[in-house]
Amino acid sequence: MAWVVIISVLIMTVLSLLRVNVIVAITIAALSAGLMSGLSLIDSVDLFVAGMGGQSSTALSYILLGAFAVAISYTGITTLLVHSLVKILTGKKAMLVLAIAGIASLSQNLVPVHIAFIPILIPPLLKIFDEMKLDRRAVASALTFGLKAPYIMISAGFGLLFHETILEGMKNNGMSITVNEIALSLLIPGSGMIVGLLIAVFITYRKDKAISNTDHEVVNMKEGSVTPKFNVKHLLTIVAIIAALVVQIITENLILGALTGLILMFIFVVVPFKKGDTVISEGVAMMGTIAFVMLVASGFGHIIKETGAVNELVGMSMNILGTNKPLIAFTLLLIGLVITMGIGSSFGTVPILAALYVPICIAAGFSPLATAALIGTAGALGDAGSPASDSTLGPTSGLNADGKHHHIWDTCVPTFLHFNIPLFLFGWVAALIL
Repeated sequence: MAWVVIISVLIMTVLSLLRVNVIVAITIAALSAGLMSGLSLIDSVDLFVAGMGGQSSTALSYILLGAFAVAISYTGITTLLVHSLVKILTGKKAMLVLAIAGIASLSQNLVPVHIAFIPILIPPLLKIFDEMKLDRRAVASALTFGLKAPYIMISAGFGLLFHETILEGMKNNGMSITVNEIALSLLIPGSGMIVGLLIAVFITYRKDKAISNTDHEVVNMKEGSVTPKFNVKHLLTIVAIIAALVVQIITENLILGALTGLILMFIFVVVPFKKGDTVISEGVAMMGTIAFVMLVASGFGHIIKETGAVNELVGMSMNILGTNKPLIAFTLLLIGLVITMGIGSSFGTVPILAALYVPICIAAGFSPLATAALIGTAGALGDAGSPASDSTLGPTSGLNADGKHHHIWDTCVPTFLHFNIPLFLFGWVAALIL
């Protein structure tokens, strides 16, 4: 039965890499696992759908956060931030790139707008980048860092969502742990991303890089642009953001936090009530795909666990790898890299990885902290560098607004090299020392 897991994961990964929609790819892989285990097609579908409920809370959190992000963007507060950034840091290349990384980091935890800030922040800066001869690959690395590192290490906003997904995956497969312990276990792997960012900014892409002109035009903030004024609407937006964060921390519930922020945006009339349908629709459009990826991934994990295939895989793994923890950790991380590269979603990968990793880690004697480090690192691995990931698609959408930035060579390859390699190494070390 162990081969059922291997073949179904290969089916999912190959279909994803062939650009088949990831939801379709996971669904086909899940049903294939059921059929190969001797279930009928109807029984496979029923088992698959029954397992999707395991991530329903996380999926709803994503939808509400998406709507909250749209509401925040609607107020124009991010535009104000961009103008302030340009005014202070124009001409200071390294500081500008690190500031962009810092702003991107806020998008995951403090102001959970995800990638919604990129089309507002980046296109107006492109001409400034060219005048400074700034290598856009450094900016791509900074943006991807901000879209990944905070949710790996910090239990707030999308970070809480990621950690709770790991928590549920581990609990459902027989291992107890807390959200705080998960955050602690991922500090070492997350530190690897900090190292990767510093290497990209101060070593790899430090030199000047001239960009040739194209027919595409974007707005230049330095020419003819009026700096927006801070107003009452911006102040009320900050109040709503703080309230959402406080409720989330007190209740440890991201749904209540996002809902609080969203409701306050309408109560304060920061976003007109008549725009309610539009805000929710755009939020669903931005986050709906990821939410459904997590639902179907949960269904996939449920099928391979309930058919007994995972138990067989654990036995086979122990026979091949024995109790050699360094080799087991290395192998599990490598598997996680391949799977996440195919799916393109850290969050969607975790339920699948947890179903595979937890039984193997229990059998091999890994602690809950080490197991969380492996699952979190493996889930994050491949998100950077994957052509299908929001962590690469988002930066490219902004940096290529004038047609001068290549998605694969200027975003995916730089982020893969600077983040996946240190993530892998630091995650491996974390699994062995925790």
